[in-house]
Amino acid sequence: MSKTVALTAGERDLVDAARRARLHAHAPYSGFRVGAALRSRAGEVFAGCNVENASLGAGICAERGAVMQAVAAGMRPGELATVAIYTTDPRLTPPCGMCLQVLVEFGRDATVLLAAPGKVRRTRLGALYPEPFTEIPAPRRRRR
Repeated sequence: MSKTVALTAGERDLVDAARRARLHAHAPYSGFRVGAALRSRAGEVFAGCNVENASLGAGICAERGAVMQAVAAGMRPGELATVAIYTTDPRLTPPCGMCLQVLVEFGRDATVLLAAPGKVRRTRLGALYPEPFTEIPAPRRRRR
């Protein structure tokens, strides 16, 4: 149930940044190339692409790659405003569960733009991941 929506100029720029990042993806095993770009509340844009590895668990998704770039540049929890994910799959592709968990740490209800050639869907992170794990319980002290 995807339909093309009218985007703001800033959203179009973000989708385009995700599309360009996808061109750099390293996906020799799945062939599924993904680009992501995020905008912080300060207006900074960071992009990432998926990078696969022969040791499958060592790969990283595009969304987490973009978040790592943003954090290295100083973005902190609560500062994620919008993320765009671009693939060429006929179906719009939302972030995987691990990426949703990482994204929610930085912008619990950020705007999410799911994009592919000729179509875009705008949603919210809270709609894709309504009950995130957001608190780590304090460690219990051992009794002696």
